[in-house]
Amino acid sequence: MWRIAVIPGDGIGPEVTTEALRTLREVAPDVEPDLLDHINADRFLASGTALSDQDFARVQRCEGALFGAVGDPRVTDPGYARDVLLRLRFDLDLYVNHRPTRLLHDRLSPLRDPARRALDCMVVRENTEGLYVGVGGAVRPGTVHETAIDTEVSTYRGVSRAMEFAFARAARSVCLVDKANAVPHNGSLWQRCFGEAAARHPEVATRHLYVDAAVMELVRDPTEFDVIVANNAHGDVLSDLTAQLAGGPGIAASANLNPRTGFALCEPLHGSAPGLTGTGSANPVAAVLSAALLLDCAGRTEEAETIRSAVRRTVADLRCTPDLGGTLTTAQAASAIRQALV
Repeated sequence: MWRIAVIPGDGIGPEVTTEALRTLREVAPDVEPDLLDHINADRFLASGTALSDQDFARVQRCEGALFGAVGDPRVTDPGYARDVLLRLRFDLDLYVNHRPTRLLHDRLSPLRDPARRALDCMVVRENTEGLYVGVGGAVRPGTVHETAIDTEVSTYRGVSRAMEFAFARAARSVCLVDKANAVPHNGSLWQRCFGEAAARHPEVATRHLYVDAAVMELVRDPTEFDVIVANNAHGDVLSDLTAQLAGGPGIAASANLNPRTGFALCEPLHGSAPGLTGTGSANPVAAVLSAALLLDCAGRTEEAETIRSAVRRTVADLRCTPDLGGTLTTAQAASAIRQALV
C-alpha cells in the first residue's frame, strides 16, 4: 500500500481535494489515505490548535501528503497558516518548492503573440530559508515610532541543495533570479552556489537575471525559460506569474519536497478562495495536478502522465469550469477528467 496524508483544510480545499483523491484512486488503487480533515480553521477557532504534535506525527509516518488550502476570513491571526503549512515545510525539511507550469491550451494564455504562448517551465524555489523563517521583530509596535525588521536568511547548505535540484531537473537551461545588485550579501552566496552547480553540470546552459528583469522577460517571452531557481520570496512571486501566464491559479500545482527522504507535500496554488466555497464553481484541475505531482515524486511517472493527459484533453474539449472557458461544476469537471483517463 502507498500511504499518504490528506489534509483538505479550509475554503474550497475540501471540495477540490475530494475530487483529486478520487482521481488519484483511479490510477493508483493501492493508495491508502490518512484523512486529517480536522486540521482547519474551525478547530483553530475553537481550541487555538492549528497542527498538533499528534497530527504532525501522523503526517510524518506517511510517504507523502496531499494538501488542500489553508486560510479563513474569520481567522486574523497569521500564526494559524504559519503553524500549519510552514511547520510542515520546515519540520519535514521540505527544502524545495517545485512548481512546474505548462500551458494546457492556447486559449488560456493572456499573451497576444501565439509564438510566445507555449510556456513549459519550472520554478525551483528554496523553501525553508529566506524571508519566511520569521527572523526579526518590531520595536514600539502600534505607535508612530514603530520599527519593523524582517531578516533574509540564506545558508550555503540551503542554497546549494536547492541549486543542485534545479540543475538536475533542467532539460535545457537554468536561470538564476536574484536581486544581488541591491541585496549583495545574500546575492553573492546565491551566485557562488550557482557557479559551483554550473561547473558540476556543464551540459546545462545558464543565465542570470535580476528579479525585475526576469518579470519583464517572462511576460515578453516565457518560452525562453526552462528552469528558474530563486529564493523563497522571489520564487513565490515568480511562480504565481508563470501560473497566470499558463491560465491562472486554477491550473497550478506545486510540490514541497525533500529529494533526499523522498517525502513530498503537494498542493494547489490557488489557496482557500473563500468567495467560491460552496458555489460548485471551484476549479479542481490544480488539485488534480497536485495529485499527479505526488505520483511523480513517488517515482510513479506513468500514472502521473495519465492524469495530466486526461486534464489536457478535457480542457481542450471545454469540459471544465468557467474560469477555463467551460460550463461545468467542480464535481462535473473532475468527473470528466476521470472519464478521460486511459
